[in-house]
Amino acid sequence: MRAIESLHADHHANATRHQRIVDTFTSQLNSPLFIAALSILVVGWMGFNTVAFAVGWRAYDPPPFAGMASVVSLTSLFLVVLLLTTQRRDESLSRRRELLTLELAILTDQKTTKLVGLLEELRRDSPAVPDRVDAVANAMARPADTQPVIEAIREARSNPDESSPRPR
Repeated sequence: MRAIESLHADHHANATRHQRIVDTFTSQLNSPLFIAALSILVVGWMGFNTVAFAVGWRAYDPPPFAGMASVVSLTSLFLVVLLLTTQRRDESLSRRRELLTLELAILTDQKTTKLVGLLEELRRDSPAVPDRVDAVANAMARPADTQPVIEAIREARSNPDESSPRPR
């Protein structure tokens, strides 16, 4: 747990001021308050301009609301760039988490292999336990070959289109 906390703290500490501002702003975008405010703004815009147009006043943006469409398009472009910036930064953290998980899995395999080897050695050396060959324990006492995993990761990264499982 501390390793993950440290990873997140390091990720946050290494963020630039710009990245922190973008993260803060992006986190506000996914709140229900933002959705409600955006809905009220759009409905208010349309309602005000529709009523103004209907009663003969000069509407700022009469139906079909071309001005609102332009504002929404520009705002959408801005939001997409913000979200992509945030996603790119989050992917960096995700890659670091994946590497940490892989390292922990390899370390766990090494420890398990060592424990099984020690238990087998204890079993062979103990006069109270009959000596026998245990093929499963012998297989578990051998360290895993991590090279195929590393090669698979390299291949998946070099061929991103082929990294997803294929239907059979």
